Amino acid sequence: MTSGLTLTGLGLGAAQLGNLGRTTSDEDAQGAVDAAWDSGVRYFDTAPHYGLGLSEKRLGAALAGRPRSSFTVSTKVGRLLVPSPETADQQDDGGFAVPAEYRRRWDYSRDGVLRSIEASLHRLGLDHVDIVYLHDPDDHWEQASTSGVEALVELREQGVVTAIGAGMNQAAMLAEFVRRCDIDIVMVAGRHTLLDHSAQDELLPLAEQRGVGVVAAAVYNSGLLAAPRPQAGANYDYLPASRELTERAVAIAEVCERHGVSLPEAAIAHPLRHPAVVSVVLGARDAKQSRTNAERLAASVAAQLWDELSRLGLVPGPAAREGRAS
Repeated sequence: MTSGLTLTGLGLGAAQLGNLGRTTSDEDAQGAVDAAWDSGVRYFDTAPHYGLGLSEKRLGAALAGRPRSSFTVSTKVGRLLVPSPETADQQDDGGFAVPAEYRRRWDYSRDGVLRSIEASLHRLGLDHVDIVYLHDPDDHWEQASTSGVEALVELREQGVVTAIGAGMNQAAMLAEFVRRCDIDIVMVAGRHTLLDHSAQDELLPLAEQRGVGVVAAAVYNSGLLAAPRPQAGANYDYLPASRELTERAVAIAEVCERHGVSLPEAAIAHPLRHPAVVSVVLGARDAKQSRTNAERLAASVAAQLWDELSRLGLVPGPAAREGRAS
């Protein structure tokens, strides 16, 4: 990666620390970070969006006291948190079980980016952030790719940020960021998985060519690949999976079983096969989930599994990473 940062192969995604979907206790949030750390994780990803700042506060508290040079933190800009006392007695409508004390305002301007980073540093209790992503700029390409990137470049030059990039649930616009902007890293969510291979069309080859690191997130596609045997009604990209997708996931699971690998283990191993991918980020709500993530990453996956999946047309065969099964 051009920034010189080195990320652990497994990162902890901290959306659950912001009460994603339901309440997570302070104790469980601390336990998730501690167990991840004990498992060797040194990369932690958060965002103001996650629980209206709660995730950043909890992550900062959980990492406090550890040597700053020993871990990497990424956060995001683009959703500026604006105080909203008139809705403080209501529940957040952004998917997090927190009071609506703030409202999110899309803002990729220089001022918006600088204000967002200043607030994030305060919540995290840090004097610098290792990575900052432009968060979900799908409908804001013009501002994000100009003033947004320019503000992040300024912060990078000042040493407030080490690496900059964008994080999205699509591959096409991320490829445009890599092609047109001075960025170091991208986070692609759900588009480089056993079921969605769209990042392999353009984003991954381009990132490898330009020396831009790729972090793979949402590798379970929000649920369908999270269990050894996909169940009817499981989610795919936050909605009930179609019958066709479920049948395809079951077919992949059956191949995995023949090779002594679980579907979630293969889902984690698959993105790391491509040399452009520098880390896989998985969420965890408590210590048990963090330990499970690490155990799944450590599973041995033989090359024969990928050979059979490719032969059956279920998963394409990307460029193999040196020294890893492929």
